[in-house]
Amino acid sequence: MIRKYLVIFFISMLPLIELRGAIPYSQFMGLPLGPSYIVAILGNILPVPFIYLFAHKALLWGSNKPIIGPFFSWCNRKGEQGGKKLQQSAGNGLFLALLLFVGIPLPGTGAWTGALAASILKINFKLSILSIIGGIILASIIMSLGSVGQIKIFSYFYLPHGF
Repeated sequence: MIRKYLVIFFISMLPLIELRGAIPYSQFMGLPLGPSYIVAILGNILPVPFIYLFAHKALLWGSNKPIIGPFFSWCNRKGEQGGKKLQQSAGNGLFLALLLFVGIPLPGTGAWTGALAASILKINFKLSILSIIGGIILASIIMSLGSVGQIKIFSYFYLPHGF
């Protein structure tokens, strides 16, 4: 049982997948939602400060390297695009904009992109971390409800029309 929770923890740490994949996977594995929810949140939060502090520097360093360069450049562009999108929609509500950017489970958003965007934009560290944690909690609520079938919009994309 512990092994299954470790899988959930590590899935929620992965970029692009995060807890948006970990929570549905936990339900697929038949794990109780409550503990899975907590494990996924903790796994998603853990890399955030490191991403904020080091990811942009690492991406800039690796963007001109022979093998890893294209991937690092892509990740850097993704963070910059997320940052620009965030700045355009934020105005004075940067905390809320970052929280919603991380919290609304859409492709290309999440804790990794939010932390990278906050780092690129040089948003205050404490403000960024608190906002991203709020976004992670919002995303976890949405994904938990969707995983147990309470939000029917998810079925729209995965079931033939007419169900």
